[in-house]
Amino acid sequence: MRLGAIVPNFRAETSKGLIDFYGWQDSSWVVLLSHPRDFTPVCTTELGKIALLHEKFAKRNVKCIALSVDGLQEHLAWISDIKSYFEELGDDFPYPLIADPQRDLAVSFGMLNEDDRDNIELGKTIRTVYVIDPDHKVRLTMCYPMTTGRNIDEILRVIDSMQLTDRSKILATPVNWTPGSKVMLIPSVTDEEAKKFFPNGFNKIKLPSGKNYLRTTENY
Repeated sequence: MRLGAIVPNFRAETSKGLIDFYGWQDSSWVVLLSHPRDFTPVCTTELGKIALLHEKFAKRNVKCIALSVDGLQEHLAWISDIKSYFEELGDDFPYPLIADPQRDLAVSFGMLNEDDRDNIELGKTIRTVYVIDPDHKVRLTMCYPMTTGRNIDEILRVIDSMQLTDRSKILATPVNWTPGSKVMLIPSVTDEEAKKFFPNGFNKIKLPSGKNYLRTTENY
């Protein structure tokens, strides 16, 4: 699942019923996460945190969905554990978990690590994040080791960056960018073009190379 790849449509049993992925996605962005197995400690904390932050994803027009290579009944039992660990969730678990006991999706989406990629029956899925845009295109991939929990705030931050730069077409976000902080102009935009978009100005940083490629603005 390289950047820019189109995620093929699929049908799957989930904790919220049978879904047709394209129909379920509709015109939303999607965060698709894979997990090694049900009842694993690190994944339990991740799934619960995403559930707690569900409204923040929804405000960004993002739907979340997770996949694990276990069956539907195991998923439902695991969700009960997650809700018990995160008591503030109450009875609600707002997004679906895909049941993939035959590993069909895990294999087709490249969710097995190098050691297990030929061991389809026993290989555990790696802890992958795919961010998929409304055109079903992969826009971000992250792969985490088994023992390191994902940073959910970072996933939200990257979505903010991609949605901003999609809207503007002429901006990029620098290191550690957060919404409201300085952004950068992409090099293909001339100063004359930039002045039309930013009449209040932008900062040109002088460099020893003499090249005009570091320009920042707060007026966006």
